[in-house]
Amino acid sequence: MERCLKGSADYLLITCEHGGNRVPRRYARLFRNRRRLLRSHRGWDPGALLLARELATDLDAELAAATVTRLLVDLNRSPGHRSLFSEISRGLDAGEKRRILARWYNPYRSRVEHAVACALQHHQRVIHLSIHSFTPALGGVIRHADVGLLYDPARRGEPEFSNRILLELGKREPLMCLRRNFPYRGTADGLTTYLRKLFPENRYLGIELEVNQRHAARNSPRWAGLRRSIRDSISASI
Repeated sequence: MERCLKGSADYLLITCEHGGNRVPRRYARLFRNRRRLLRSHRGWDPGALLLARELATDLDAELAAATVTRLLVDLNRSPGHRSLFSEISRGLDAGEKRRILARWYNPYRSRVEHAVACALQHHQRVIHLSIHSFTPALGGVIRHADVGLLYDPARRGEPEFSNRILLELGKREPLMCLRRNFPYRGTADGLTTYLRKLFPENRYLGIELEVNQRHAARNSPRWAGLRRSIRDSISASI
């Protein structure tokens, strides 16, 4: 469905690649006795889907979201990437992997790519926000950030737009640690990185928004307040 911010030439697309930890019945045997792993950050991005849905509703944006666990296939990785399949699914035969790609990976990636291409036929620019959450510690190292924005510093428009969001969010959440290209590099492999290769920088902005799971995993008023601050900050930045 074609959606547009009223009075704007921009088209807003929200995606959530790691929105759930659902295991399709066909592959339940692979995850037997692995419930703890599925509930961890390796199985999904806690809180990301809720935030993505609220952003799409508040900003009248298109939403593409997936709930199949990333341990089966990672929708945010390119074909051939070493992490496309996890150690759990990597041992499947080639035919089974093709089945997984055909059923979950290809349709999702094609839908997002098609959404951008169609929107550019009617709008000057697409702003794509890919919503994620990150574990507070990885490999014994504490990640000192509450919210991070990932973008390509060399790509026109992405640094400026990200800075506007962080400026607005800093006004609303002055005690939080907000970082650029953290906890990952904005140019690392991902859906936004892939789409940057297809669409020019003056017409496509691809930003990943990362929220610390120490907030997202808590169903508390503070988490609700942070989500509201993020939504308001993005709205004020567009």
